[in-house]
Amino acid sequence: MVWFLGSGIVGLVLLVLALLFDGVLDGLLDGLGGLGGVDGLLSLPVVAGFVSMLGFAGALTLGTTGLGALAATGVGAVAGIAAGWLTYRFGRALMRDRTAAAPRGEDLVGSTGRVVTAIPAGGYGEVLLHLGDQPAKFAARSSGPVARGARIWVESTPSPTSVVVRPVEF
Repeated sequence: MVWFLGSGIVGLVLLVLALLFDGVLDGLLDGLGGLGGVDGLLSLPVVAGFVSMLGFAGALTLGTTGLGALAATGVGAVAGIAAGWLTYRFGRALMRDRTAAAPRGEDLVGSTGRVVTAIPAGGYGEVLLHLGDQPAKFAARSSGPVARGARIWVESTPSPTSVVVRPVEF
């Protein structure tokens, strides 16, 4: 049983090292990746999951049943293969995860907001707009003066931090 527990602990240590050094230790198994079709199957987290589950499932089987070491190794190997496969599939799902496109300044054109700092004629003020559902303040210019608290409409975005606006008239 000591061998099984030792194997489980070694697997957990490998997993912690794989998480801490994030890819640095994966290079240890790169030479085996050329076997064809095993890319990712021999990554360090997958191997660590296999070794850890082999050890802990084998120790659990050996300690709770009357089966011998060979049967415990078989049960541990099946559990290890399952854990390795799930780790591989989970890693693949995480790598395929795509996020939505980041909002750009051009997305502001046509949006509405409110003036935070009054915009003088020919000068800059500040407006509060919502970019990607997040409030953001921008420097704002207008052809005429716009009072604080007025609703505005964005006409253009001359720079990433400034907008040209016009007041919304009801």
